Amino acid sequence: MATRELAGIHHVKIPVTDLARTAQWYRQVFGLCPTMEFREADGVVRGFVGEIPGLAPTQVAFRVNDVAAAGSRGFDPVSFAVKSRDDLETWVEHLDSLGIEHSPVIEASVGWLLVFDDPDGVTLHLYTWAEHGIDQADKPGYGQAITDPDRWQPI
Repeated sequence: MATRELAGIHHVKIPVTDLARTAQWYRQVFGLCPTMEFREADGVVRGFVGEIPGLAPTQVAFRVNDVAAAGSRGFDPVSFAVKSRDDLETWVEHLDSLGIEHSPVIEASVGWLLVFDDPDGVTLHLYTWAEHGIDQADKPGYGQAITDPDRWQPI
């Protein structure tokens, strides 16, 4: 029997209400380069996909969907990785220069975290690969290690 294997994440899709605003914002914040558009039968473009430096080969797609965008407000569907806390500090400076509100650098479950919202209120995370070594397991909402994955059940 062949082993079932994944080969990464092809793309992440984020619902939006305004493609032009979204494209401009993601270009300013992340350096997004649009690579493909999705034109409907009526000729209107209602979605696009693009590349963000540092994410290749994973791409980010955006699709107009007012209901899904409203339902995603305040939710964090994706955490983009950065290497270190110093990299997060560089992102803080960048977001400040653009006037984008953000959290302070947070000591999250494993690494450091920076949180901010896109124009539709979708919450985005920048999370470090570098670990801080602080045990947060006793704090509500923070991660705890699963010691026996085969027997784990959500309560």
